[in-house]
Amino acid sequence: MRILAAILLALTLGACAAAQRDGGLATYDALRAAQTDCAAKGGTLKLKSGGNSRYVEDFACERK
Repeated sequence: MRILAAILLALTLGACAAAQRDGGLATYDALRAAQTDCAAKGGTLKLKSGGNSRYVEDFACERK
């Protein structure tokens, strides 16, 4: 039962995150959501080396 609940939670959160990305553009809301997800994993959202700050995909969650 717990596994099923965890799977449903992951699918729900994944759908919400995908809907907020706005085509990959690093909007305020998309970056806030990515930072919140990253902080929940114990990390900090940072721009990748050589990354473009206009795109969410160019940010990475790095451990503190």
